[in-house]
Amino acid sequence: MVDADQTFVIVGGGLAGAKAAETLRAEGFTGRVILICDERDHPYERPPLSKGYLLGKEERDSVFVHEPAWYARNDIELHLGETVDAIDRTAKTVRFGEDGTVVRYDKLLLATGAEPRRLDIPGTDLAGVHHLRRLAHAERLKGVLAALGRDNGHLVIAGAGWIGLEVAAAAREYGAEVTVVEPLATPLHSVLGPELGNVFAELHREHGVRFHFGARLTEIVGQDGMVLAARTDDGEEHPAHDVLAAVGAAPRIALAEAAGLEIADRSHGGGVVVDERLRTSDPDIHAAGDVASFHHALFDTRLRVEHWANALNGGPAAARAMLGRQVTYDRVPYFFSDQYDLGMEYSGWAPPGTYDEVVIRGDAGKREFIAFWLKDRRVLAGMNVNVWDVTDPIQQLISTKTQVNTESLADPHVPLESLVP
Repeated sequence: MVDADQTFVIVGGGLAGAKAAETLRAEGFTGRVILICDERDHPYERPPLSKGYLLGKEERDSVFVHEPAWYARNDIELHLGETVDAIDRTAKTVRFGEDGTVVRYDKLLLATGAEPRRLDIPGTDLAGVHHLRRLAHAERLKGVLAALGRDNGHLVIAGAGWIGLEVAAAAREYGAEVTVVEPLATPLHSVLGPELGNVFAELHREHGVRFHFGARLTEIVGQDGMVLAARTDDGEEHPAHDVLAAVGAAPRIALAEAAGLEIADRSHGGGVVVDERLRTSDPDIHAAGDVASFHHALFDTRLRVEHWANALNGGPAAARAMLGRQVTYDRVPYFFSDQYDLGMEYSGWAPPGTYDEVVIRGDAGKREFIAFWLKDRRVLAGMNVNVWDVTDPIQQLISTKTQVNTESLADPHVPLESLVP
């Protein structure tokens, strides 16, 4: 039973944490809500950091989940720039801040997110080496890209994932020279496989991006603290004034691990193990967003999803579970990307090795199409590129595990809705 004397603590000031706090109040919780953020900025959304805000098309204030006054108005105790350094599960307390403040909780939500993986090579301490995860990173990178474009400078990006490609697109729009170094054979290989990765390779080549596939950075060469070049393990040297490390993100599990919570193995993305109600191995502690590892019944595997929609939906789901509501978190994974004139949405989960067929509906050459990844004629994932208002039927095809006629699936004249039972 939840009552007004209870205290719910949320650790993490990203989208998941902010939406959880919002949901607690919307669901009628009148107890104490404490939201602890290790950044000094109010909770914000991350997609604009590599898209609109980075390009200068969106204002800084547009990234925030709520206006600053919203927290006081809703009686949310917001602690900015303070880090939780310990959880005592026996006493049900968290310790945070420079003065070691200790607060007792009835329910605790871990929404600690992820942090960018680092390049373990010489030269990463140079001033021109960057990461992109936080608002402060985006602010800095925005100025860097503008300067590179103005001075005809070179940016080398390590990694051809979503962040790497979105920054490459932004850098080219600023006018910078861009080289992307990627150890696999195509961009986005671990998400889209080789069949669709080449669509993005051609898109970026048309806009002047140079790719160096099958290689890794081994050294960033500098002088007087500044970047001069980036070397790869095949002996190549690329001119560079700045380098972006976009080699993935790791879940921020140190706090949970120190508290003795169950952690998923790295083969499943790591993260804090949660059940269908987003409860950790301690029933009074929940986890949501990038840090949570949950078993997805639809795909019969444990997933850790880093994308915006998972935070948007996972935070509220965890909040409802903390309130004792009946919750089953089984959302179909979803994310989106914008690069140049290409917009896309992806639903599902189909990394290489999980599917046996890719079906294209539309014209991939014109980059107006929907791609479907299938196993035994069942749709595992779908990606719509410059085709809109189709996410619902794509997700229905995935969630119903419908066996489809592949000719009908490929035919743009057959409404997708008609293929859903």
